Amino acid sequence: MSDGLDELTLSKIREAHVVNGIPGDRYRVPYGNFRQMLSLHAKASPEKIFLIHYDADGNREELSYAEINARVHQTAHLLHELGVRRGDRVATIGYNHSDMVIIYFACWVLGAAVAPQNVTEDDRRIAFILRNSEAVVCLVREEYLERAENIIHGTDDGMGAENIQHIVQVGGAARPEYMHFHEMVRNLPNTFFGDDPEPTLEDEALLVYTSGTTGAPKGVVLTQYNLLADAQGIAQWQGITGNQRLMCVLPIHHVNGIVVTLITPLFVGGSTVLNRAFSSSTFWRRICAERVQIVSVVPTLLQFCLDYADTQTAKGEPIWGDGLHQQDLRGFRHLVCGAGTLSMALVKNFEERFGVPVLHGYGLSETTCYSCFLPINLDWDAHKHWLLDFGYPSIGCPIEPNEMAIFSADGNGQQLGAGERGEICARGHNVMKHYFKRPDANAETFKFGWFRTGDEGFYEVDSQGRHYFFITGRIKELINRGGVKYSPFEVEEILLEIPGVKVGLAIAFQNDYYGEEVGAYIVPQEGAQLTAEQIIAHCRQRMPFEKSPKVVVFGTEIPVTTTGKYQRLKLQDLFAQWSQTQFKKG
Repeated sequence: MSDGLDELTLSKIREAHVVNGIPGDRYRVPYGNFRQMLSLHAKASPEKIFLIHYDADGNREELSYAEINARVHQTAHLLHELGVRRGDRVATIGYNHSDMVIIYFACWVLGAAVAPQNVTEDDRRIAFILRNSEAVVCLVREEYLERAENIIHGTDDGMGAENIQHIVQVGGAARPEYMHFHEMVRNLPNTFFGDDPEPTLEDEALLVYTSGTTGAPKGVVLTQYNLLADAQGIAQWQGITGNQRLMCVLPIHHVNGIVVTLITPLFVGGSTVLNRAFSSSTFWRRICAERVQIVSVVPTLLQFCLDYADTQTAKGEPIWGDGLHQQDLRGFRHLVCGAGTLSMALVKNFEERFGVPVLHGYGLSETTCYSCFLPINLDWDAHKHWLLDFGYPSIGCPIEPNEMAIFSADGNGQQLGAGERGEICARGHNVMKHYFKRPDANAETFKFGWFRTGDEGFYEVDSQGRHYFFITGRIKELINRGGVKYSPFEVEEILLEIPGVKVGLAIAFQNDYYGEEVGAYIVPQEGAQLTAEQIIAHCRQRMPFEKSPKVVVFGTEIPVTTTGKYQRLKLQDLFAQWSQTQFKKG
């Protein structure tokens, strides 16, 4: 038994770690652990800049490989003095900052796992995660100290995490009631040799929690090998080398920000530009100023770029702002885009407006990060073909660390063929170790030896025999009207055709007559004059009555996760008044 798992489930998890017949314990990365990788680059290229960090005020900081290696080892000393040992977990409450990067790396040098917290979550959810993670130390940005105190030591219902032995302040003026990270770490040795055995690739490295809208969040356990294998796969697929720079605008409490734009450039000896957060007004300027080749984004940010371009055009300025022109971006290669719903209309508008290719991909925390991408060597016509000609933009082909397949959505283990819709499943070296302390979820998720994503999709085959996958929606978000299931993505593509619609979401709402009915939640563009009748009439012209929205609700806010995924289930209550309405043609 391991973490409450029975032998059958353990055997199924081992099957899910096999890729092309190679078991998960036959490692295919050139490093024995994270410590070796960091030390090797620090010795080979000590003066090379690894991290460029911009804070919220635009202040710029550079850290070379030698500097970051020294600070990481000092921080590992500090964690060791606080009682952190190999196999322990360390929680963080903060945001994108060089300090957080150093803390993450120090945990991995030590052989501990990081449990990063999402500060946009509610306090009780964070308290649950801190308790569930069994973290022994929590490092907290100065701005969140009072909140952290309430979460960790609060006595209200749902609060408290007695397992946290120390709260360490990070940043800000030192407060006497807290240990201060910078003051404590300043005079520690910049080499580290702990009393525990050196970490291995099987050591747990990340404990990240799912952002589902219902039920308790599940802890996803990722090992050092998971992180390095996925980083290697991303680098190989996209041709990322040590002379390139990536830019991070996504939160580094999530695997996208961590794996794509921190670990992948480190893996190849490259560089990364870390931003406090995405900003439309600085996005293109920093790409140019820092000579960035690739940025990882979510679909929401593509829309923000288009909105910014509109404001610049209205002022008679270039769409990139700051007087920039297309030739200023000649060193920029492409945007990586995933983690949310990308509509064909959005990607078409973005690529035509900016002339920048979008490399669409797909993955989950449970598969470390990315599982597939569009190939980078497609010509422009083929690129557009796979993005625009199938009703959904393709998420591409599986990268080297994993395989992907489509299985029957009822979980019976039947694998489906090209064009058949079912559940997207994956197996390989980037599949998580397991869900933390959730034997029930592990048994169901790995029931036939693959990781079941919970996403519906299909694949098509090109002339070279490559499988191009498509996602059609979360299985739980499919609209089940009278036993016939519709993808919300199909309806949303029609909604986005309507002039004046900024965001259009198809929502399944409860209905006494058909079980569920189709609703539309519309966020209009500024100044647009839209009516529910217009929306419904357009959809009726383009879709059968059964699939068309029956009710339209207008709004200005959309619930999203921190990585930009729309949370459709949180909008269902807005349609509750129509639960007893029978909608008829006519």
